[in-house]
Amino acid sequence: MTYRERITPWVVVRLLPNMQRVVIGRFHRRSDAEGHLRFLRQQIPDETFAIIFDCPPSNL
Repeated sequence: MTYRERITPWVVVRLLPNMQRVVIGRFHRRSDAEGHLRFLRQQIPDETFAIIFDCPPSNL
């Protein structure tokens, strides 16, 4: 996981068939991700989007 991915843990994804997903955007704050999600749902109402928290794997 790159540094940029570690500092932007909130991710808006487009859900695809067969449990696949496409990352649409990465955000520092959940509220920013929610705002972008609202915009996407208004512009593309037929698609399915979700917000996920992409935490880095722990180093055991």
